Amino acid sequence: MPSYPLLSPDAVVPTYTRIAPLHDVHALLCESDAREQALRWAAVQNGETVLEVGVGTGLAFEPLVEANPDGWTLGIDRTPAMMRRARRRLAEAPPTAFALRNADLYTLRLPPAHFDVIVCMYVLDLLPMHDFVELLSRWRQALRPGGRMVLAGMTHGWTWVHRPWMLLPRLHPAIFGGCRPVALRPYLRAAGFVDVSRQRISQRTFPSEVLRAYRPKP
Repeated sequence: MPSYPLLSPDAVVPTYTRIAPLHDVHALLCESDAREQALRWAAVQNGETVLEVGVGTGLAFEPLVEANPDGWTLGIDRTPAMMRRARRRLAEAPPTAFALRNADLYTLRLPPAHFDVIVCMYVLDLLPMHDFVELLSRWRQALRPGGRMVLAGMTHGWTWVHRPWMLLPRLHPAIFGGCRPVALRPYLRAAGFVDVSRQRISQRTFPSEVLRAYRPKP
């Protein structure tokens, strides 16, 4: 697979601050089908403890909270401009049902065996691949035994219509906020997850993958 340049860590917040006003346009046009599938696979039940890593403007966080009014849903993101939009989106939600926190996923410390489900959409595809197993292992440990991990992100194209999307991140890494195509299933398995399912979704020729995996039970 071709290599892709990455945004520097110092460029992430400024880049997402700039694209925050237009973020939802691309997300709704090209990523909404994958997000909906990820939410179906998350299958949040009322009363669960849920974490979303990389809330962005709250496109997925809002339905996660709505499905879980008697539980607890935590969302984290690193970019204040994105979090402000997420908070506005959640203005009518019960404040006892959720929390939004500005946090860096690299330094975030999560309690062990605490969450029923962790959701992460279009985040890992902007990070260095050598960090995937460490981050996924940390999230696995934060899940209760039998808990589920659901991921969505940009993936490698599988037909000719995807070729422009494969080229653009190499020419201009910031164009999708630093995201580039990755394939996450091997990293989930290397991090100790089991029963890994994967679905590819092409929306307006933009290639995404959705994955669900589980922390093993004792």
